[in-house]
Amino acid sequence: MTATQLNQNGVLSLISHAGPMAQFVLIVLLGASIHCWAIIFAKWRSLKRALTENAQFLTIFWHGKTIDDIMAKSDRFAASPVAAVFRSGVKELKKLSAEELASAGVEKVDNIQRALVRASNTEMAQLERHVSWLATTASAAPFVGLFGTVWGIMNSFQSIGASGAANLAVVAPGISEALITTATGIGAAIPAVVAYNYFAGQIKRAAIDMDSFSQDFMNIIQRSVLAGKKGN
Repeated sequence: MTATQLNQNGVLSLISHAGPMAQFVLIVLLGASIHCWAIIFAKWRSLKRALTENAQFLTIFWHGKTIDDIMAKSDRFAASPVAAVFRSGVKELKKLSAEELASAGVEKVDNIQRALVRASNTEMAQLERHVSWLATTASAAPFVGLFGTVWGIMNSFQSIGASGAANLAVVAPGISEALITTATGIGAAIPAVVAYNYFAGQIKRAAIDMDSFSQDFMNIIQRSVLAGKKGN
């Protein structure tokens, strides 16, 4: 395809007339980009819901009268990581009888702490699910596009050698084809890196909420234990 035809037909025609390797690179980058956007929309919705329900649950927790009452209401917040951590801690707490709790030693209280940590780790793994794909795309897509560029430039040099002429009409189509893959790689990488950084900040916020809640919950349990021992 000549440079004049390229100007007349535009980018879509250039892509359709690209070589097999360039088209393969473009398909790979397009697939990665579509996958990234699917993750971005899904993760944005899930994180927004998780943080909103965290705030709602914490309000109920600090205004609740009893553990059982809060436990019953926590089922409303299925997407809240903090509520999931609370339920795990309460389940471990309920394994202790009133007498055991009143005389609980460090080991039994540590069981509750371990349950909270285990639940926090599980929730963090869920929050971070698929986010690594964004980081992978952000770092790899420009290089995949660059590979297509290098391949296209090699084809241009082969065209020069075959024709024996180094004028613009000979090299322009191949170079244009090559640069399309670079542009596509950058286009796939930019949304991925922006979304990854945003989600990393939101996940960190959720992690802080869970860590702070776990410490507050353990403080309440330890004060109850101490109060029980003083009462005895």
